[in-house]
Amino acid sequence: MRSIWAVARNTIAQAIRMRIAVVFVVLLFILLPLMCVVMDGDGTLKGKLQTFISYGLSLTNLLLCLLTILVSSYTLTSDLKDKQIYSVITKPIRRFELLCGKLLGVILLDVFLLGIFAIVIYGLTVQIPRIVGANEGEIEQVNNEFFTARASIVPDTKAENLKKVVDEAYVKMGRRGELPVGMSREKIRLMLWAQKKVEKRAAGVGRNMVWEFENIKPLKPDKNLFIRFKYEVSVNPPDLNVFGRWLVGDYRQIKYGGKVETPIYSVDRKDSIRTFHEIAVPADAIAADGYLAVVFENVPLNKTVVIFPPEDGLQVLYEADTFFSNYIRAVLLILIRLVFLAVLGIVVSTWVSFPVAILVCMLLLFIGTMSGFIMESFELLSAGWGSFYKYSMLPIVKFLPQFDKVNPSKFMVAGEFIKWSLVARLAMVMIFTKALFLFLIGIFIFSRREIAKITV
Repeated sequence: MRSIWAVARNTIAQAIRMRIAVVFVVLLFILLPLMCVVMDGDGTLKGKLQTFISYGLSLTNLLLCLLTILVSSYTLTSDLKDKQIYSVITKPIRRFELLCGKLLGVILLDVFLLGIFAIVIYGLTVQIPRIVGANEGEIEQVNNEFFTARASIVPDTKAENLKKVVDEAYVKMGRRGELPVGMSREKIRLMLWAQKKVEKRAAGVGRNMVWEFENIKPLKPDKNLFIRFKYEVSVNPPDLNVFGRWLVGDYRQIKYGGKVETPIYSVDRKDSIRTFHEIAVPADAIAADGYLAVVFENVPLNKTVVIFPPEDGLQVLYEADTFFSNYIRAVLLILIRLVFLAVLGIVVSTWVSFPVAILVCMLLLFIGTMSGFIMESFELLSAGWGSFYKYSMLPIVKFLPQFDKVNPSKFMVAGEFIKWSLVARLAMVMIFTKALFLFLIGIFIFSRREIAKITV
């Protein structure tokens, strides 16, 4: 263990001597306070806070990712190139201990720098309302919508069971001779599925839409919960606005009658289409057993069908944790990414030169930041490949890093609750599965690599 710590300390000292590391650190110390002052967002206090924390975390994440790749790729390749490794491996230290020490040094450096800049970003964020001289109304708004960790509940689409509806629609189209020519049965069913899914989210003129949720447990029952929604319409209104009457509360009291035990709040609104809006309602609308219903009435004034998109048409948001705790989890998501990149840089440098190692790591970082698009592209290209793709290419595609699926900035900007289970699952996949597998490969390669040739 002493050997590993000695190598780790030497790796940190080596990283500090690298001028590029100093440049990155100085850049962050200059840019973060500057961004705090100059970034205005949409002109509101909430917009300024969202813009700063988004760009602040993204910039810190990007620069530390680049620094991690540079240091992890350089520390071993430079020892091999400058032949400094000869004086190391002749000592009583095993090669896997050398790799573990270098990896530990890079991770400790990442933890220290990430911790410093996370503190700087947090400190600047909480001071922005005071810096801009925000009034009480603005402060209350950001406390409810930004300085919080709101859990999101969406309608359960699995409970809709559209299979029977789609089957009936397909049979009717077949009887009428309306099946599209040249389109496979599977594609027609997918088209019908998407159509019926939208219809389940459509309210005709004078009709109601009812969403029911269960097991809602707000952190502070005396605070508000929020209904976040977005309208689509079949015909655009002249002013692009929709009237709506909302009921929020225990709808069972109306539906089945009986004693009214929790309040039901009624809200009349006029909102623009294709734009997100939020309704604040006291959290005491939630029943004692965690039940809540949201009802929308499409009033006759609209003269158009109102549609709530299945993906993001309606959400119930409620405070589930504090902003500080959520921020800690967002920082941990960045750290998991840095640990994976540190392992990647060390492993790649066990068998290629520094420029090639940098190229490989940068390529995988780029792939990870747009993995969603790449995965969809592979799925489209795999059409018709069948078992060959499933058992050869698919495991490789799945092993690629998928950084864009868990973006900490996205959570913090929306004030969205980051679950500990999400952090644990990401750590298990990225560190204890993918990174560990890569590191074992690196140990295997480096333990069999010929460091120097014996010449006679």
